[in-house]
Amino acid sequence: MATAAAAAAAAFSPLRRRLPLHHRGRRLLAVAAALSPEPPAPTPTTSPPPPPRKGYFPKRNEVLELTCEGLAFKGKGVCRVDGSTFVLLCDGALPGERLLARVRRIRRGAFAEAAKLRTLEPHRDAVDAPCPLAADCGGCKAQSLAYAAQIRHKHLQVRELLVNFGKFDPRKMESSEPDAILKPIVPCDEIFRYRNKMEFSFGTKRWMQREWKEEKDDEVVKEEKVEGDGYSLGLHAPGFFDKVLHVEKCLLQSEPADKVLAIVQETWLDPALGLTPYDVHKHVGFLKHLMIRTGRNITTGAPEVMVNFVTSCYKPELLEPLVNNITKIPEVVSIMNNVNTSVGNTSVGEEEYTLYGKPTITEMLRGLTFQISANSFFQTNTKQADVLYKLIGESAGLKGDGSEIILDLFCGTGTIGLTLARRAKHVYGYEVVPEAISDAQKNAKLNGISNATFVQGDLNKINETFGKEFPKPDIIISDPNRPGMHMKLIKWLLEVKAPRIVYVSCNPATCARDLDYLCHGVEEKDLKGCYELKTVIPVDMFPHTPHIECICVLELC
Repeated sequence: MATAAAAAAAAFSPLRRRLPLHHRGRRLLAVAAALSPEPPAPTPTTSPPPPPRKGYFPKRNEVLELTCEGLAFKGKGVCRVDGSTFVLLCDGALPGERLLARVRRIRRGAFAEAAKLRTLEPHRDAVDAPCPLAADCGGCKAQSLAYAAQIRHKHLQVRELLVNFGKFDPRKMESSEPDAILKPIVPCDEIFRYRNKMEFSFGTKRWMQREWKEEKDDEVVKEEKVEGDGYSLGLHAPGFFDKVLHVEKCLLQSEPADKVLAIVQETWLDPALGLTPYDVHKHVGFLKHLMIRTGRNITTGAPEVMVNFVTSCYKPELLEPLVNNITKIPEVVSIMNNVNTSVGNTSVGEEEYTLYGKPTITEMLRGLTFQISANSFFQTNTKQADVLYKLIGESAGLKGDGSEIILDLFCGTGTIGLTLARRAKHVYGYEVVPEAISDAQKNAKLNGISNATFVQGDLNKINETFGKEFPKPDIIISDPNRPGMHMKLIKWLLEVKAPRIVYVSCNPATCARDLDYLCHGVEEKDLKGCYELKTVIPVDMFPHTPHIECICVLELC
C-alpha cells in the first residue's frame, strides 16, 4: 500500500518532471504492481477473489467501484478496481475505503484520475469531519481520517520515497531499530486552530457542489457543479482559480480570526455599501482578497490580529464600514490595505496603506521576537515551528563555543539562522526575495543579533564566485521550496564539503532525490557523493493536509 502511494507520489512530483508523461506512467505501474502487498489468501468461508483483469482499461466518464490502498502525492488516494492492477488516483479517497468514482482523465494509458462520487464502505480509521466543507474545500481534506492514521500514512510515504527514490537501504529505515535513519514522525499537539495566517478570496458567484444521486435503474448520475446566486467570500474550489466556495468559518485559523471573518461576511454583502468582488474574467470589481494573520503581544502573550484587504484600487472610503465593525474586536490591532492593480491573483500589492493601528504584529519563536508585516513570510504553524526549530538546532549539533560558521540557504526572513546565531561565530543567510532579506535584517536588529549577514541572491543561478564572500561553513542549513535544490547548488555542496548539512524539506519527493545526489552522486554529471545520511525526522506541521516536513542530517564521509 505504501509503495503504491510512493510511486504515485513520485509520478506527480517535480522529481519526475524530466521524464515524458508516458515514462512516468510506466514507472508508476511497474513500481506499484511489483511492490504492492499481496492480497490475503482466501479463507474457507470466503470465495477466492476474481482473477486479475490484466487487459482492463478504464474509459473516460466510466463509473467504477474502487478500493483505496494508500495515499500519494497531494493526498490523492491510490485506488484500483478489484482484480485489476490499473492505478487510479482519486481525491478524497482514504486507505481501506470502498467507493464509487467516475474516471475524469486518462493519462496516456498509464494511470487515470478519478472523482469520488460516494462511499460504499468506510475506511478503517473513519471519523466524522467537524467541518461541513471538508470534502469540497480541499484545504484539509483528511479530516475524516483519524489523526493517528494520518501521521502513520505520512511516515510511510517518507519511508517509501527514501527507499525507492533516495536508494537508501530499507533495513535502515525501520524506526523500531535504535540506529535507524528514519525516526518516528513528530505529531502536532493541536490539530485545529493552528494556522496563524489564512487568505480568503472574493468571488462573483457562490460555488457549490450538489450531491450525487443513485437513480432507480442503478445508474449513477451526477448533477454538475453549479454557480449559485450571490457573491462569495471563501476558498478556491480545488483546481479552479475562478471558483470560490463560500466559507463562514474555518477551524484551522484562530478564534479571533474567525470573529473577523464572521463580521466581514455580515457586512460586505450589504448592497447599500456598494462593495463588489473582483471578477477574474472581466477584470472589474473592488475586493480581491481578505488575509487574516494572528500573532502575539510579546508583553502579555495575548493574540494580535492583522486584517489585510487586497483591493484593485485605493478607495479607503469604501472600506470604512468594514474597518469600523472589525475594530470592535479587541484582538484586532492592525488593518492594512494592499492595492493590487494587476489582473493576476496575487495578494501582494504594489502599494500598501495602514487603515487602522500599526503596520506590523509580533510573534515569539525560540525566545526571539519577530515583526510580521502583511506580506512577510513566517511559519504558518507557530507552535509546531517552535518544535521544528528546536529539532533543527539539535540536528545542527553546534558545539556552543561560538566557533562555527553557519550557512543558511533559502533563509527566508532569517528565522532558522537567527535562532542558532547566539551559539555560532557567524551566520550567513541567502534568499532570492528582497523583501524577505529586508525582514531578516530587521529581525536581527530587533533581537540584538550582530553576527548574522543576510544576502539577496538566487541559489538556482549561482556561479563560480559563489562562496568567495564568506568562510568555509562548518554547518549548512538548506530549506528549499517544493522543487528542491538546483543541480548547480548540489554540485557546489559536493565541492565545498561542509562537515554537516541539515536539509529541511517540505516535499519528501524532491528531498529523497537531493539526498540521493548528495550521498550517492550523479553519474551522468560525473559527480561523486560524499555524504552519509544519518537521520531523517518527519514532522507534521499541517494536520488534515498531505504536507510533510522533514529534517535530514548528512555528515561528510
